[in-house]
Amino acid sequence: MGATTKSATPAAYHSAFHELRFDAGRTCLDLVATTHPVERLDGVRRLHDWLVGAGLVPAGTPLPGADAAWLAAFRELRGHIAQLVRAELAGLPADVALARVNTLAAVAPPAPLAVRHADGSLTRALHTAPGRAALLGAVARDAVELLTDPVARSLLRQCEGDSCPIVYLDTSRGRRRRWCSSEVCGNRERVARHRRRAALARA
Repeated sequence: MGATTKSATPAAYHSAFHELRFDAGRTCLDLVATTHPVERLDGVRRLHDWLVGAGLVPAGTPLPGADAAWLAAFRELRGHIAQLVRAELAGLPADVALARVNTLAAVAPPAPLAVRHADGSLTRALHTAPGRAALLGAVARDAVELLTDPVARSLLRQCEGDSCPIVYLDTSRGRRRRWCSSEVCGNRERVARHRRRAALARA
């Protein structure tokens, strides 16, 4: 999970996971984004979808131990990461959240395995069915790597959309990205601007 930016979600997953977003630029930020505009991790099945869509587990990977405790643990980690990231943007400490994320990051993430198909192509699998601690560790490590990388940290941005809490990595040309999503918050801003101009024209 150590790349500065997370690879794009495979196109095949976009339709299957249309209610989940994976465009914040890092796995840990994508997890934070699941709180907006409503709770998106609203069940164990949705958590499994998020883990697959985020690239933490290959599609079809069984998670036999996944239960309500998993859901609670990922939501708790999400809260700590959100607190850390927003504190970093504000130049403030968040020592309790930092200690918790560091503890979770100490667990090794799931070990990948390359599997060759009959057609000769390779696909990613995992050596063993991943446990909760290993998957939490993968996300926590991503947060640690993000916040300790000066280049990546400098790209953190708060969405300028009205009441939008999403934080993302601005890797756009010229670093001019203003919204978490041009289609969502950007479009809302354009509609609001149009309405303001129309109201002024009628005045």
